[in-house]
Amino acid sequence: MKEINCKQEAVLVAGSDKLAFSVTTCLLQGGYNVTLYTQCPDKALACIKKHFSDLTELPLVSFNWEDLNVVDKLQKGTDYCFAILVTAESLEIKKGLIGELENILSPGKIIAVNTESLLLEDLQKETIQPGRIIGANWVEPAHNTQFLELICTDRNDKADIESFSEMAKNYLQKDPYTVKNLGIRAKLMGAMTREANYLIENDYASVEDIDRACRNDAGYYLPFAGNFRYMDLMGTNAYGMVMSDLNPELAKDSEVPSFFKKIIENGSLGMENNKGFYNYKEGDNEKWDKVFRKFSYQIQNIINKYPFNYTEDNGSDKK
Repeated sequence: MKEINCKQEAVLVAGSDKLAFSVTTCLLQGGYNVTLYTQCPDKALACIKKHFSDLTELPLVSFNWEDLNVVDKLQKGTDYCFAILVTAESLEIKKGLIGELENILSPGKIIAVNTESLLLEDLQKETIQPGRIIGANWVEPAHNTQFLELICTDRNDKADIESFSEMAKNYLQKDPYTVKNLGIRAKLMGAMTREANYLIENDYASVEDIDRACRNDAGYYLPFAGNFRYMDLMGTNAYGMVMSDLNPELAKDSEVPSFFKKIIENGSLGMENNKGFYNYKEGDNEKWDKVFRKFSYQIQNIINKYPFNYTEDNGSDKK
């Protein structure tokens, strides 16, 4: 794969949810010419227009609306630099879409697919070029967060991963990391959610209590330090002692708890249909979306002041 260059390169994004639309915005902001392949073109345009409106209020932000092409059918003829898939967590859906893209993209061009719980090696099986399939997990809003989790296997060329990572750093304002075969973000979040579910199911705490504990403790330090840096700040040995006593008591459940199952069976989609862990009324989705978009820019400004290896002299103490 040749070095990825943002200067009006054509890239392909495939997906039909707000994360896919945010990834599209991220690429547009980085200077790419983006084709968005989606089953929801009207929804996509409305969402990207909101992001465009937010971004045009910021200084020194480049965003060319004419660089976007939204389609609901794939056609050959464009030599895309790379493709990004953002799909539901289904092996069948992902492999089907990978097959479509392999018929469109030139040999060697990267196909980066989100995969939170599926092994990358399973997505690479039965493909024409397994080595060009990499994992790429994003978070919403993708155009305004530094998160990017890259996943590789032994079938991937190290140079391809490095090229994609450098592109993300230089043009998408990402702070990427690379892991082997399976993403770690979802596992970390899953462990915390499992413990939260256990505490609620056993009447130790309410949903509101859990949210307050996370927001008012971890919510303060994680944007600055992350878990391990925070333990170093507070006293590494003390945390090790606490864990030796606490770990045996942590939840080990392998099933979704009953209260969560009821929410799922009730068809709850959160604010999208006013059914979730909290009660919502008509119009709350739009209000929370607006507030969250505003907050994402405010927290980005704070995080940018304290980069990952922040020191007063701008040096790095990375091991």
